[in-house]
Amino acid sequence: MLVKEYRICMPLSVEEYRIGQLYTISKHSHEESDKGEGVEVVRNEPHIDPAHGEGQFTEKRVHLSSKLPSWARAVVPRIFYITEKAWNYYPYTITEYTCSFLPKFSIHIETKYEDNCGDNENIFNVDKNNSDPEVCFLDIAYDDIPDRHYKSSEDLRCFASVKTGRGPLKEGWRENTKPVMCSYKLVGVKFEVWGLQTRVEQFVHKVIRDILLVGHRQAFAWVDEWYTMTLEDVRKFENQMHVATNQKLGYQET
Repeated sequence: MLVKEYRICMPLSVEEYRIGQLYTISKHSHEESDKGEGVEVVRNEPHIDPAHGEGQFTEKRVHLSSKLPSWARAVVPRIFYITEKAWNYYPYTITEYTCSFLPKFSIHIETKYEDNCGDNENIFNVDKNNSDPEVCFLDIAYDDIPDRHYKSSEDLRCFASVKTGRGPLKEGWRENTKPVMCSYKLVGVKFEVWGLQTRVEQFVHKVIRDILLVGHRQAFAWVDEWYTMTLEDVRKFENQMHVATNQKLGYQET
């Protein structure tokens, strides 16, 4: 298993991002779904955990055959999806990805959100007797993203929020911006197939890095769309997007 810790800061507070996270995930999933590929919502319901309390459980199917590299498309069926299960006990979440066709493949993501600039050095209480995971800081304004994901309206070096008065983000913004929060993500990728393990695990981490960077850029770039929403408002939006996305993919609600 290849484990890395990603730290992604945003010019938001953890309390503000409670709404922004839900809005961004729903809108992003809808935008990325097209021609039978994308994110199908299977379940979205309240969940209570004895340790973490009240939360929300979601199960999704991520259809992405055409998005795989050529060497992977050669060994997977044309109708291919990954199952995502997420437990959201904000500001703590757990997300797991599995694939029935590839039983030795899995991704485990543990996320914690804190109001700081990414300087909590052991937020996940990693056992110091084990080797520390590589820590990767992602800068939502200045790190490169794939050209296909670039939109000038989401370029945070230029974007200024009307409703919050925040932005554009200048060099060194993380240390000089208030409020600032950090998404800490401990990501483990496992693909236990001899001869392919290292290649696949490294490739998947590269994909995850790009997804995290784009998703957190959008969360701030779309802040004026969600900033005045209540939790009830964003849950209603979430349900509307789930129905619309499933219809876009050709999966009717049951």
